Amino acid sequence: MLRVGILGCGRIGNVHAASLMQIPTAKLVAVADAIPAAAETCASRFNVEARTIDGIIRAEDIDAVVIATPSPTHFDLIHALADAGKPIFCEKPIDMSSDRVRQCIAKVSSAGVPFMTAFNQRFDPHFGALQKRLAAGEIGQLETVTITSRDPAPPPVEYLKGSGGIFRDMMIHDFDLARFLLNENPTRVFATGSALVDPAVKDVGDVDTAIALLMTKSGKICQISNSRRASYGYDQRLEVHGSKGMLRVTNIHESQVESATSSGFTMPVAKPFFLERFGPAYLAEMEQFVHCISTGTSPTPNAADGLFAQLIADAAAESLASGQTVDIKY
Repeated sequence: MLRVGILGCGRIGNVHAASLMQIPTAKLVAVADAIPAAAETCASRFNVEARTIDGIIRAEDIDAVVIATPSPTHFDLIHALADAGKPIFCEKPIDMSSDRVRQCIAKVSSAGVPFMTAFNQRFDPHFGALQKRLAAGEIGQLETVTITSRDPAPPPVEYLKGSGGIFRDMMIHDFDLARFLLNENPTRVFATGSALVDPAVKDVGDVDTAIALLMTKSGKICQISNSRRASYGYDQRLEVHGSKGMLRVTNIHESQVESATSSGFTMPVAKPFFLERFGPAYLAEMEQFVHCISTGTSPTPNAADGLFAQLIADAAAESLASGQTVDIKY
């Protein structure tokens, strides 16, 4: 039985807590948050202990820790947990700075601590099935990947001020998904974007509508489209095209029942947001973490995967600023 503690009791911390409660080989022991009331609420919901952050890091009755705190806190927590010898499951990003991500990688490596980066979309059953069929050669040689990701509404501008920008906050999931499907690292990126949803986004140096074009050394191409607004729900679509055909995942709707009448074909709206759309993926990624730590297997995606996605995001931000194609330096 893997005994787990959670740092951070906001929305995503509660998601991970709910996942752990469904895994027979795991036991959620305690939660902590910088805001004690948040920890108490989460602890009461899942009938576990509320402790201090330091108390969880040093606890002898906790084997592994989930970091679900705000991004600026990850660096120090990773170092503290590595010193404590505890396996780490960390929400993205590991850090906003690629250099600091490298420092985290060096720290967990020298400490010999297992580390998993939370890129949940790899564990979506639909995206995962597509990747397996792609890897099995069903559509021949891969040529292009097309990823569409649109949120139903933008987050508050106050959030965007500390988010690191759309490429590091939102599209970073798509950069990891692109690497997962391309099976090689992109070498160049061209990115462009605008503030079309909310003009205030431009005032904080960000965009809310963005396109990135990734290219690999072998010539594969990936197109990524992001928007902070979709009036019809959470828009998540994926298509891969190869020499022998095409595979795609369309939106998951509130119901998959389609109606056809003399007025046309209709379907219910798409799932409202990421918690509903990727619920099974959150459970699957936590099952993977528990399995890996329990069996001594190296978790994936790992810290290097977090770094590679961050480096693509850095290059995309540079491309947006310069208007030029940028080489991605790994």
